[in-house]
Amino acid sequence: MYGDNAAMDFGGGGFMPSQPSGFATGGGDPSVKKSGAPSSGLFPLTVKQMSRAIQSATDDNLIVDGQSMSNVTMVGMLLGKEERATDISFMLDDGTGRVEVKRWIESPDAPEALQLHSIQHGQYVRIHGHLRTFQNKRTVVAFAVKPITDFNEITFHFLDCIFAHTYNTKSQGAARPDGPASPPTFNHTNYSNPVSNPYATPAAPANSNGMSECQRRVQAVFEEPSVKESEQGLHVDEIARRITGFSKKQVRDAVEFLVNEGYVYSTVDDEHFKSTNTY
Repeated sequence: MYGDNAAMDFGGGGFMPSQPSGFATGGGDPSVKKSGAPSSGLFPLTVKQMSRAIQSATDDNLIVDGQSMSNVTMVGMLLGKEERATDISFMLDDGTGRVEVKRWIESPDAPEALQLHSIQHGQYVRIHGHLRTFQNKRTVVAFAVKPITDFNEITFHFLDCIFAHTYNTKSQGAARPDGPASPPTFNHTNYSNPVSNPYATPAAPANSNGMSECQRRVQAVFEEPSVKESEQGLHVDEIARRITGFSKKQVRDAVEFLVNEGYVYSTVDDEHFKSTNTY
């Protein structure tokens, strides 16, 4: 259905694991690289896709299917967890390969550290993080790690990856004169109902020019240095108190929009959020 390349990258839709691949620089034609800044949204990705990605010649980002990306979301089994005073690291195995993931913490008693401590070896998790390359080794610096409680989410993630892959590779053959095609963005935060409609047409990615006034002002609050430095982020009610002229529902809708577009993510609970632009 998706061609040989899709079958190789996704191991039969994620349910026929291939042999884990190394972290050598991936193949592909560098000429398909698209210009412009990387998307600020979260790209659904498999480990094998990451291992085959092309290193950008102009920055630290990786090129996957012609798209420059930094922030990604991945799903897999947590293995070999190591806990230290300043960070917690583990291997993520998604059936297509393994990648090292590191989550920096303020202290062993911090909320994110306690949550990770409760996740057991072999448990499935979803991570949101930044891709990093050091001495030809690719890793992920996570800014959110959450246990998966509904296993439909694993299916949904691989459908997400396949959809994004086919969308981006097909758009390369029909580039528009006004610039590269924009990738779709996805809602990866609704863990209680992750597969309501995986085939629905995704909304166009937002940018500052396409946001409403409320959405722009809410995003500006998340980008304040004091908020970005806070480990737990900001409560929705606090955001509503900081900006005037909008109802609490409008503020909540704006936060939900920013979550769906990958600009912010939930932290200690479903009421606290933080900008993904913190590294």
